Amino acid sequence: MDTQTYIINDIKPFDISSEIKDVQTAFNQLTYSHVPVKKDGVYVGCISEADVHCLESDKTLKEYQYTLETFFVRKTTNWLDILEAFALNNCNIMPVLGNNNKYLGYYELSDIMNLFNNTPFLNETGGIIVVEKGMRDYSISEICQIAESNDARILGVFISKIENDVVQVTMKVGHLGMNAMVQTFRRYNYNVVSNHDEDKFLEDLKSRSNYLDKYLNI
Repeated sequence: MDTQTYIINDIKPFDISSEIKDVQTAFNQLTYSHVPVKKDGVYVGCISEADVHCLESDKTLKEYQYTLETFFVRKTTNWLDILEAFALNNCNIMPVLGNNNKYLGYYELSDIMNLFNNTPFLNETGGIIVVEKGMRDYSISEICQIAESNDARILGVFISKIENDVVQVTMKVGHLGMNAMVQTFRRYNYNVVSNHDEDKFLEDLKSRSNYLDKYLNI
């Protein structure tokens, strides 16, 4: 995906010599979490809205340079890495730098999220299956093989959770006949976390449990 077409440059970085009151005024007119700051024409970081409203308005950014957050991406950065940078820095604006840290503009979080929304994982019709297994026992290639052996067209797969040495994998497949795939995963000792209406195994267990309860209550 070509993310460079989403670079926006309608906000010019504040110079490090700018007064805090001017930055505060700018935030009052914007919906961004941060604004970029430059020194001698070179990007040096971002100041957050939360920080700037706590600073003395008659001073300059230079006097509070220690508050600057130095996150950024390059114009060649992959869109998934850009999305990760947004998440790690809890921001909705991401500076884009070129050679010699030249400021080129910024990405908006909503634009990068739209790229994700347009992937087959989200906009193709299909079913979601979530499985988990021990850290040392799971295999992405095995998970994909299990899905494809059940004639599933894989639309996306990612590790959605790691906790207590257990890995949880979320997969979207291009058909809704999930029962056979669910049973295959169980045969390979994967725990199926997601719920499936057509899961005959769970229905049988529930039916037998109800029958046993009824028998014991006679």
